Amino acid sequence: MDLNLKGKNVLVTGSTSGIGYEIARGFYKEGSNLFLNGRDKQKLKSAEAKLPGSLSCDADVSDPKEAKRLIKLVKSKWNKIDIVVCNVGSGKSVPPSEEKFMDWQKSFSINLWSTTNVVENLIEDLSQSNGIIICISSICGNELIPGAPITYSCAKAALNHYIKTISWPLAQKGIRINGISPGNILFEGSTWDEKYKSKRVSVESYIKNNVALNRFGMTKEISSFACYLGSENSNFTTGSIFTIDGGQTRSY
Repeated sequence: MDLNLKGKNVLVTGSTSGIGYEIARGFYKEGSNLFLNGRDKQKLKSAEAKLPGSLSCDADVSDPKEAKRLIKLVKSKWNKIDIVVCNVGSGKSVPPSEEKFMDWQKSFSINLWSTTNVVENLIEDLSQSNGIIICISSICGNELIPGAPITYSCAKAALNHYIKTISWPLAQKGIRINGISPGNILFEGSTWDEKYKSKRVSVESYIKNNVALNRFGMTKEISSFACYLGSENSNFTTGSIFTIDGGQTRSY
């Protein structure tokens, strides 16, 4: 399938490692121009070196001022922006029922504001290019996942509802927005990677009992779907959340 992504200008936030980096790499392999983003300058330089010709900016997009600075720099380098992937997020939080105000604040900043801050600064530009927004959510935002941090689950549920509700006004401006809800994705340095190394037997048992395909997902499986959503092949798709979890969740 020809995705016709060559020459497209693509911004991927949180793209120094894991799912974000693999999504950036996927667009890179399709011939797109890349703008990488992350908070760690060293990791950002490493990612940029692996994807020669890409641009980058260290910025914490959960901070509205930092997000605005990032978008201003992107605009100064490109005359248009075709695709933005909002990937910043983190499932790390306190155990369920131990939430305090700051835990809620931190989780919503990382998992929701990091997207809304970027989108609000790009609406005018994306309307001029019939642009596409792709948000990386989580199955924790789709339904109850036992043991998952409550702050994270609520923030991702809010992100899913944001995608659905803003899709109509954005469509009037020629912009499409969709989300991807990954299940258990294994990659180096991830939470699952740490658990697998220390509690392999219990982790394998959890996957067997909860995931129909009886395995972890891979970052490239999220990346390939993100590239599809960024292509003209998905032109009739907006306001949708696509679950990629190996059959773990039960709800429609």
